[in-house]
Amino acid sequence: MRAKLTTTSPEATDAAGERLGATLGPGDVVALTGELGAGKTVFVQGLVRALGVTSGATSPTFVLVNEYRGRLPVHHVDAYRTTTLTELLDLGLEELIDGGGVTVIEWAERLEPLVPARAVRVNIAGVGDEPREITIDDRRTTARAT
Repeated sequence: MRAKLTTTSPEATDAAGERLGATLGPGDVVALTGELGAGKTVFVQGLVRALGVTSGATSPTFVLVNEYRGRLPVHHVDAYRTTTLTELLDLGLEELIDGGGVTVIEWAERLEPLVPARAVRVNIAGVGDEPREITIDDRRTTARAT
C-alpha cells in the first residue's frame, strides 16, 4: 500500500507518525528518509507514542540507537553519523530488525542492504517552513504474502 499526505505543521507530522505507529506490531521495521530538518524525529515522536512509549523520542544521532519501552520494545536507529555498514552490524542491527520489537531507522538510505523487504518506507520531503510531503510505502502485506 502506498499513501501520500501533506502536513503543514510539526503537530500534523507527529500525528501522521502516530497513525502509522498504531498499525505496527512485533518485528515491524520503519525505514525513514528525508533531508536534515525534514521532521523525521518529529514523525518518530508520534509513532512511538502510539506504541505506548511515554518518555518521548529524541534523535539518537550521537548514540546511534535509543531503546524505548512501550507495549513493544522500540529501537530507534539513526544512521546519519555512520560511515560503514559494519558499524551498524557491530551494534547488533540485524538482531534488532529480526527481534520481537519495532525498529525505526532514520537515514535508512545509508544502510539500504540491511533494510528488509517487509519494511514500511517513509520519505519526508520539505524543510523549514515548507509543507511536508510524506510518502508511506507499506510493504508488510506484500512481503508476508511472498
